Amino acid sequence: MFAVENIRLKELAIIAEQNRPAFEDFCHFIQTCGYASLHEFVLHEDMERAEGAILAYLTRTLPQDIALYDGIARPYAAAKGKWLLLGWVLRDAPEQRLRPMISSMERASGVAKQAALLNRVRAYVSEVYPEKERWGWIAISEVIADRLEGSRRAIKGTLFEAIVRRLLQKIFKEHGFDAKVSDVEIKLEGETYDVSIVGRAGQILIPVKTRETMGGGHALLFTRDIHKSISAAHEAGFDCLPVIIAESWAGDLNTLACKDFVYINLNPNQIMEVEPILEAELRQRLPAFQALCE
Repeated sequence: MFAVENIRLKELAIIAEQNRPAFEDFCHFIQTCGYASLHEFVLHEDMERAEGAILAYLTRTLPQDIALYDGIARPYAAAKGKWLLLGWVLRDAPEQRLRPMISSMERASGVAKQAALLNRVRAYVSEVYPEKERWGWIAISEVIADRLEGSRRAIKGTLFEAIVRRLLQKIFKEHGFDAKVSDVEIKLEGETYDVSIVGRAGQILIPVKTRETMGGGHALLFTRDIHKSISAAHEAGFDCLPVIIAESWAGDLNTLACKDFVYINLNPNQIMEVEPILEAELRQRLPAFQALCE
């Protein structure tokens, strides 16, 4: 049977809703600046007044119970959260597209440059989306969910490698293994290995590969990427222990040219379910880790 439930979509919708108080706090703040609504603020033609309101928001202290959450529901620092929220509300990409432009803004401070840039975006987008219904929570929540998905992908790219590092360090400490877990990824022959274990007797490279969906051309690329990582490690004289977290992965595990691998048949979005299984799998490799220290 196929699982039609889109876990990713459900989780993003939940996190987007958790960001509703931050959006409503901004709308309330705009009203204290003399604008009847967010829609009126966006369409207002007085550039100087609008920039002043944006600057006041960026420099204000947020209420204690207000925060903006990232794609895995972690709160952003207040300053970054305010910058991201306004960028998202104005239908833009504050980090990827807008941040490189800040230095060119003619203002005295960094936050003043942010306000000046966001104000110009506001004026532009008012012409693109002049309709009132574009500025209510329902419409904005769709935008926020899309931005959270991008945030989630960026975070997930490093999340599980961090989990693997943490679990290995925990296991090594418990058993007194004299092996070092790398703090950064290792690059070798064009391949990237997220985690490296170094002991007196050798080194194990661990590529951490995750995939949310099944099937399609990208699944073939995913499988090919795993084979390339193993091959490059072996050609350079290193052992390789791939960690693969992918639901219904179609790859043939028997064709992996390595002594051992970890495969968890779950969606990597299910972090709470995956982590204890991952820890148990790593603990099963204790003899291999101990051999590095001899």
